Amino acid sequence: MSLTQDLDNFRAQARTVHIPADKIALMDQATQELVTAGTAQTSLNVGAQVPDFTLPNAVGAPVQLSTLLAQGPVVISFYRGGWCPYCNLELRALQQALPEIQALGASLVAISPQTPDNSLSTAEKNSLTFAVLSDSGNTVARQFGLVFELPSYLQEVYAGFGIDLPTSNGDGRWELPIAATYVITPEGRVAYAFIDPDYTQRLDPADIVSALKALPVTVA
Repeated sequence: MSLTQDLDNFRAQARTVHIPADKIALMDQATQELVTAGTAQTSLNVGAQVPDFTLPNAVGAPVQLSTLLAQGPVVISFYRGGWCPYCNLELRALQQALPEIQALGASLVAISPQTPDNSLSTAEKNSLTFAVLSDSGNTVARQFGLVFELPSYLQEVYAGFGIDLPTSNGDGRWELPIAATYVITPEGRVAYAFIDPDYTQRLDPADIVSALKALPVTVA
């Protein structure tokens, strides 16, 4: 089963069994407001030069984008956090696709605003072997144009679910990145971008593999 099918199945079950209708309505309202705001249209997209960055991985070791790009293409997945079931489905699907991604000469990193400790918990929970990076204060996500603040009514919904973003992210803010996936060329340009304000939608790893295969071959 594909990631897209898994997400669709989980979404249907969550909406019919697990989440009250009034909460779903508020979550949908927030998603529509994010669509209307046009954040996805103003974020980094195909052809853009990606700013270099260095972020700590789950054990605190620095990972620099330019170092990874010196080895080949890089796939970057911005996710919301280990508390998000859609993110966990995506991360596990990326792990399954990792051998094929690496076989194409690419590196894979996942970025969230979580603290390193919470990133480590996410990596361990999902048995991830690729780099899971902590973007404190959404600094890098902000450079990509992905950051938004949750409206107060959605903050209340999340708090009711036991989701405390100011604590899990360690920055005192109710901010998140739009879940997005980028395929970056070794020259540091965006070759493929998936940016969807609907947090239940993610790029299927099969599409990542196709995007990597479409990159021009560089002869050393």
